[in-house]
Amino acid sequence: MIDTVAGWIAQARRIVVLTGAGISTESGIPDFRGPQGVWTRDPKAEAQSTLQHYLADPQVRAAAWQSRLHSPAWHARPNAGHRALLALERRGVLHALITQNIDELHQQAGHANERVIEVHGTMRRAMCWSCGRRQPMENVLQRVRAGEADPHCLDCGGILKSDTISFGQALVPEVIERAMTAASQADLLLAIGSTLQVYPAAGVVPAAHDAGARIVILNAQPTAMDDLADALIREPIGAVLPRLCGDVG
Repeated sequence: MIDTVAGWIAQARRIVVLTGAGISTESGIPDFRGPQGVWTRDPKAEAQSTLQHYLADPQVRAAAWQSRLHSPAWHARPNAGHRALLALERRGVLHALITQNIDELHQQAGHANERVIEVHGTMRRAMCWSCGRRQPMENVLQRVRAGEADPHCLDCGGILKSDTISFGQALVPEVIERAMTAASQADLLLAIGSTLQVYPAAGVVPAAHDAGARIVILNAQPTAMDDLADALIREPIGAVLPRLCGDVG
């Protein structure tokens, strides 16, 4: 099956990739709902990603800032899976890289910013909930290290949060439209490390399927859309993606 899919990828001309948390776990970033996931080990941590609780409770925000400060993502580096996808871009066949991840490891691997569609935002930027001002996350983390438990916007005094999509927060319509359009133009869609349960990001799979694209799902566990797949691969992502993408160096 791996050789067959590698052949499909070699022949494709408009490949769309969707990545979830599974591609980053090999870089040391835990997922959320897996056996060793952040919320599995500490159910209270989920409140930090729920907009209603975050905005209403200073203690939840203080805990969230400590979690951000000590996130393993700051020390993570792209792994073999991230680097393998770059081979598709270099060959000129990567139409779009849609990611549910917020760690920017795809960009660190070398992908062009305009090729990556971040449907859930980025943890490397902070935003003010009141005035919308955005700034590098490191600017705010410096204030947390200096002793501010719940730093507020220096412009308007509003609540600061990660520039990511929390539960209960609306996604950016233009970003979702761009992702769905790209999926509908694919001749092959490769879904990697995602349970395909979170919408609307997961909707790119049926969009590509309905447009006639081949669907390849690479995930350790069964997903909600396995019935749409032309191929299912359960191998470790970092081991198999270089073989699939022709990047074995």
